[in-house]
Amino acid sequence: MSSTTAQSGLARARRGLAPGGSGGRPRNEDLNRKSKLSGQTTRTFFWLLLPSIVLVILINGYPLIYAAVQATHDGSLIDTGNFVGLDNFTSVLTSPAFWKAAQFTLLFTIVGVFGSWGVGLGLALLLRTKIPAGGAFKVLLLLPWVVPIVVSSTAWNWLVATPDSLIPSIFRNLGLGTPLFLADPHLAAVMVMVFKVWVSFPFMMMMTSAALASVDTTVYEAASMDGATRWQQFTQITLPMIARSTYISWILMTIFCVNDFPTIYLLTGGGPVDATTSLVVLAYRSVFQDFQTGHGVAIAFLMTLTLVIVSVFLYRQIRKSSVE
Repeated sequence: MSSTTAQSGLARARRGLAPGGSGGRPRNEDLNRKSKLSGQTTRTFFWLLLPSIVLVILINGYPLIYAAVQATHDGSLIDTGNFVGLDNFTSVLTSPAFWKAAQFTLLFTIVGVFGSWGVGLGLALLLRTKIPAGGAFKVLLLLPWVVPIVVSSTAWNWLVATPDSLIPSIFRNLGLGTPLFLADPHLAAVMVMVFKVWVSFPFMMMMTSAALASVDTTVYEAASMDGATRWQQFTQITLPMIARSTYISWILMTIFCVNDFPTIYLLTGGGPVDATTSLVVLAYRSVFQDFQTGHGVAIAFLMTLTLVIVSVFLYRQIRKSSVE
């Protein structure tokens, strides 16, 4: 009897009838009702979000449109000037100063991203081990990121700016001469990049530490039992499993480096002889010192286009790592 009842219930379920008999509600009516509720919910969410969407479009859209107008005119901050089309972009792209700044920006970004990532990864792996006073050590490592950039740049200027600063004095006492770290073009470029790594590695360390915390330690135990070396575990387990977080941190740090104005300007001002002038510093000079707003905004547009291309490429790498 019970077997017959169960079979009857299954048959009714397949036909979309309620257990009480043929008078139950058909399944397609339930689906229609749910779809209507879903449509109403979607419309409600849309109208609730609409004011915020409009506000975001106005806040971001108006400056973008106004910047596009300035990039196609030969005016200043107080006067739009005459329409010149793409002449500003042509002038910028044919300027040696632009390509010199682009070259430094590329090198500054590469060193800033991969230098800070390498230091942050190494420290994150170190903090994963049991070391004495690991919590206090971690807090100390966050200080370069937490301390205001004005304070950090002032401290670095005190260390290297003049021949009588601390580090040049140490070199002189060791009989290695007196290097002028911020007066020599090559040394100034090196110092700016080292300073960028210094202020950025805590961010990379925190990103990597969070990614490493999600890696199951039993994976390493199984790999050790299979005879994998520490290097093989690092290259074939650790790096692939934190790849998604790594690409995200690279995207963010690339944006930080390309748009980084205070790190360079507060330490060297873009000098000496424009050796540390990046694109954002060049854009600042064009707008606020040379009063050529069109040129400065054109540089900013080219920077944005480059960042979009790099971000899209890295985002595709994120999707590939997620699939794998």
